[in-house]
Amino acid sequence: MFSRSVRALSGRVLANAVRPTVIPAARQIAPAVAVAARRSYHEKVLDHYSRPRNVGTLDKKDKSVGEGLVGAPACGDVMRLHIKVDPDTGVISDVKFKTFGCGSAIASSSYVTELVRGMTLEQASKVKNTEIAKELCLPPVKLHCSMLAEDAIKAAIKDYRTKNPQAQPTNLAGTGAKFETAQASATA
Repeated sequence: MFSRSVRALSGRVLANAVRPTVIPAARQIAPAVAVAARRSYHEKVLDHYSRPRNVGTLDKKDKSVGEGLVGAPACGDVMRLHIKVDPDTGVISDVKFKTFGCGSAIASSSYVTELVRGMTLEQASKVKNTEIAKELCLPPVKLHCSMLAEDAIKAAIKDYRTKNPQAQPTNLAGTGAKFETAQASATA
């Protein structure tokens, strides 16, 4: 009995294997369309994700270091950014980050560390998330990652200025600047 059922089953399997199958034209095109419609990260995101720059931490007890810790509750990304500022020039001399999140969040963190190194605090505070997103070619659904990077750098600058009140920003536009008068300069 067992041998008859095995023979019958094997006969059906062989018959189906030899029988040519006709695939409808719509099904033949569908895989090619699906491959073209597949989304993937831009090569810049993949580069910063696979080889992130400036990963690590700086000593947050150091007065010349500012720390920014920000998170996005919607997606669970958390970003910690440390900046080390030269107190004489106000230039960011070192930047480190640690990020727990998706590839776009890690890439945004890595990119922003390269971007702000060598900038003054005023220049770094003007970095916008759109600049980060444009450079990394982030899709609209991942814009929150570039917003995290912007928020992290601003939080780190704020922390540095809290530790160093004498390093408060200068008003480069001149609207709040007080010019010395001719009498004050003549008496000096």
